[in-house]
Amino acid sequence: MLQAQEAVSRIKVPEDETQPSTEIDLSVSTEKIQVINATSQEVMMDHALRTISYIADIGTILVIMARRRPPRPQHEPGTEVTAGHRDKKQHKIICHVFEAEEAQLIAQSIGQCFQVAYQEFLRANGITEDHLSQMDYQEILNSQEIFHEDLEVFSNSENAKEVVIDKPKGEIMGLVIVESGWGSILPTVIIANMMHGGPAERSGKLNIGDQLMTINDTSLVGLPLHTCQGIIKGLKNHGKVRLNIVQCPPVTTVLVKRPDIKYQLGFSVQNGIICSLMRGGIAERGGVRVGHRIIEINGQSVVATAHEKIVSMLANSVGEIHMKTMPQSMYRLLTGQEQPIYI
Repeated sequence: MLQAQEAVSRIKVPEDETQPSTEIDLSVSTEKIQVINATSQEVMMDHALRTISYIADIGTILVIMARRRPPRPQHEPGTEVTAGHRDKKQHKIICHVFEAEEAQLIAQSIGQCFQVAYQEFLRANGITEDHLSQMDYQEILNSQEIFHEDLEVFSNSENAKEVVIDKPKGEIMGLVIVESGWGSILPTVIIANMMHGGPAERSGKLNIGDQLMTINDTSLVGLPLHTCQGIIKGLKNHGKVRLNIVQCPPVTTVLVKRPDIKYQLGFSVQNGIICSLMRGGIAERGGVRVGHRIIEINGQSVVATAHEKIVSMLANSVGEIHMKTMPQSMYRLLTGQEQPIYI
């Protein structure tokens, strides 16, 4: 829901301006979703169902996010493309925001298409519906620990701290924050980096991985990332800052229980990054979060593992599946792939 709210906030125009919009028809099937201009009947967007990574409805607003691979670069005829020079760009995310009185019904219909498509997949692979009844899956859900490590961390009062930081007015806090990831028990922001010698690091009271709950009595829970960043930037002229945090390790431990390969895990991965998650499934209950990078599967590091290998490992895993993950943005910062921008 946090992703949907941020998507809506980004496209809103100022109150004194008119919101641009186009009347469209939405075609939904078990194979694809098409966005069609209602006047010209021109297909504006065409997404295979398997590329849809996120759906949410907020009142009359419907948000759909889809993954799209960047176009392949054009090469001169006769030019040989070696494996080392193939395009390795990650998928782009296209976000559609629609307004309709039937937003909730449309979201439910898309969800039903996923269910039907999955049943067709099972039948194509020789798994009958009798083998996968709703009662069977409910029993699996009941055996799955809810939020695994998260529940322990947030239920332990010793992990909740109030931190007061004194600093000169005009000095930034010296923090980098990232989203905790959709699927978190409490969606907020996480400390991903601290500026050497900055107020946050000097205090000795904060650590990478800590989740920020409030700043000067303003709750950050459920707020979009850019809003939280704005609140922290506004602390520059404060001499004293009071934070409420929950101390958490930077790496999230996930435990998913899957007794048989016929039960879907309920999440998708692209190049080691979790890009979609089935609400209410065993993966969500086990602590899987959208936007996290998988670091380890059943004790084996997958940091340098090819996408196909990671998919195969997950698809064929049964029993207790242990994973370690962290927000992709934090991973890139900690491995030097991105330079921190402190606020």
